[in-house]
Amino acid sequence: MRKNRVYIGVIFLFVLLVIVVSCHIAFQNHKEEQRVKESKLPGAEKNAKESEGDIRVVLKTNGFREVCHSVVELSSEAGLKISCGDTEEEIEPGQILTITPADERFRSGTIWAENRNETGKITISSLQRGYGTPSYRGKLELFQTAEGIVIVNELPLEEYLYAVVPSEMPSSYEPEALKAQAVCARSYAYNQTRDYAYPEYRAHVDDSTSFQVYGNSAEQESTICAVEETCGEKIWYGNQVATAYYYSTSCGKSAAITAWGREFDDFNRYLSSIDICNENGEAYEAALPWYRWTATVPQETMSNLIELNTKTEIGTLVSLTITKTGDGGIVQEITAAGTKGKVVVATENKIRSALGGSGYKIQKQDGTVVDSSALLPSAFFTIEKSGESYIIRGGGYGHGIGMSQNGANEMAKQGKTYREILTTFYTGVSVE
Repeated sequence: MRKNRVYIGVIFLFVLLVIVVSCHIAFQNHKEEQRVKESKLPGAEKNAKESEGDIRVVLKTNGFREVCHSVVELSSEAGLKISCGDTEEEIEPGQILTITPADERFRSGTIWAENRNETGKITISSLQRGYGTPSYRGKLELFQTAEGIVIVNELPLEEYLYAVVPSEMPSSYEPEALKAQAVCARSYAYNQTRDYAYPEYRAHVDDSTSFQVYGNSAEQESTICAVEETCGEKIWYGNQVATAYYYSTSCGKSAAITAWGREFDDFNRYLSSIDICNENGEAYEAALPWYRWTATVPQETMSNLIELNTKTEIGTLVSLTITKTGDGGIVQEITAAGTKGKVVVATENKIRSALGGSGYKIQKQDGTVVDSSALLPSAFFTIEKSGESYIIRGGGYGHGIGMSQNGANEMAKQGKTYREILTTFYTGVSVE
């Protein structure tokens, strides 16, 4: 009997433990469900006081060509603090530290370089940018790879913008245009920090046009002011921060996100096509050189470019036609037919790439002539055949989606504020 009582007691305790654990799990699940529900309430994300923190940027080689550097040369006017693993060393002010992929410090992991003066910058003398030898705020983390050294610049997001705004928009532009650019760049960067573009280096972006150009032009007082006077402000569409795409010059209209082959949904309708005109119906950018342009391309050159860019053999080009346009009149599909076949090219970026390349001239509306480049200036154009050439008449420069930077500057000249500029280019947004 005594053994039976002990056995029953053990079973009772086990059942009681199972009940307690089950109740605890159910309670935790209920709390998590409530947290998820609350996070989805209108305004929940917008009202969250989340620190924007740091951004990590891969610094590419000269001309933004490669990720890996063959050698890295660092210095600072205040001196450097170099750390790797548990070891630290100091580099004297102005002294250049040369690091190669074979550096013994890499045996302990990545190499960190910090300025001994927290407000100072680190100069990378082995690197060249548009304004010369660049210097960077924050700190650097160097990674050893089989191809060379990867440099990641880690710094506060607001300080990152100090070197983005002048690299993306001339610092001489109107203050309200620079503020609009700062808010666009901040919104774009904020969304990029939600994930890693280079997970192996824990980096959110690189410093090239693949994301936002960073550090190609020196910081300027005007652009720092634009960042500081809009500190923390972002573009919101509903309860989410909008990814604020921008480009150089419009043709008087913008394109919709559908020009990239995407469908409209509840999160991207702010990227709709609009008329970029003042109250009198006049295009803000009508007097700018790239507002209208013309390219005359010899038939043989066009045949070769299309074959090369689309990797499709078509022979001698017989006809080149626009077979689909999108909102605002942007070209969304072309068909090139030749003596050996044909190819259909769709979406703005692929069309500009198919018709781009060297071998012809482009005349802007002010009469200046430039060489053709890898991309057609824009996908707002018409095509006609004239003798043994194709004449492309177009307008604007860039992909045409989001904010026209030159349009923003012209609007600012006419008294528009940065908030008015942004809410014009991005439909249904707020700036907060």
